[in-house]
Amino acid sequence: MATGRLATRASVAPERFKSLLPTLQPTIYHDPNASKSPNNIRTIAWNPLGTYLATGCADKTLRVWNVEKPNVRQTTELRGHTAPIEKVSFNPTKELELCSVSSDGVVRFWDVKNKVVLNEVRGLGETFTLAWAPHGEYVVVGNKENKLFVLSPTGPAPVSTHQQPNVTNDIAFCWSGKRLFATTGEGKTRILSFPEFEPAYQFDYKDSPENEFMLPGHTSSCIAIELHPFNRYLATGGTDSLIALWETNEWNCVRTITKMTGPVRSLSFSWDGLFIVGGSDEGTGLEITVSETGEHLCTYKTRTPSPVVAWAPNRYALAYTDMGSLRIIGASPGGK
Repeated sequence: MATGRLATRASVAPERFKSLLPTLQPTIYHDPNASKSPNNIRTIAWNPLGTYLATGCADKTLRVWNVEKPNVRQTTELRGHTAPIEKVSFNPTKELELCSVSSDGVVRFWDVKNKVVLNEVRGLGETFTLAWAPHGEYVVVGNKENKLFVLSPTGPAPVSTHQQPNVTNDIAFCWSGKRLFATTGEGKTRILSFPEFEPAYQFDYKDSPENEFMLPGHTSSCIAIELHPFNRYLATGGTDSLIALWETNEWNCVRTITKMTGPVRSLSFSWDGLFIVGGSDEGTGLEITVSETGEHLCTYKTRTPSPVVAWAPNRYALAYTDMGSLRIIGASPGGK
């Protein structure tokens, strides 16, 4: 099986990708000291340059891997959280500034290179969601009491706190930083202004709160969200096993992807937006779909369910979890 990868910023036509991807062997990033539970890795995140990848685990391990060096001895372990790591994300404007969210109620900002905590915010409850503003000046963090906190990477206390009226499962910014998307337990997605946290769109013929415009994409809880890298689509995933693709001008649902097995726990677009993949804690395969057509492209077989998936930001390298370990598949050189 091949182990190559595509050059940075090189697209591949779906027909070639369909035949190539299933033949690729993953690189395995194994941590012998981590829990052997297949669901130990709760979250993964690439840095902006696609050179490092962070993993956060249920056993409280927070580790940053050099993508070119899969040996655990060449990783950086960041210690301090006292409960499972629920979410990690790199500052989109800096190479190695990482934010980590744990159910211990502490959010930490790390200088990965020097293994030091730049800032921490405590007392936030059972936090589990995280989104960086696109220019890196703020993060929004959510807890299980449905509160959203705006945090500064340099401030010891929240900039603001916003109680949400619904169960809020996942959050994402638009690329301008002026809108925040929040998925709900009712299967809908709210579109909020930032930093006001007010409904961005409202029906003028209805009374509040029924006048809020939301995206009603799922028959049960909506738990994952991802914005297309060029703002063409907003993808949402639900416990109904569906992925909905919304065009971002009129907010119409243009495609529904039905190939997933089990709840859609994570979503990721390829760097060029051509392909989308979902992660689930059921099934044994990664389902790759063409975002422009909704065509199911191929299935990349795994041995166990892969609830956490993430494409690299600048090439066709796909990180995922399988058998309790981080794995990355790439693609061999080729053209459109």
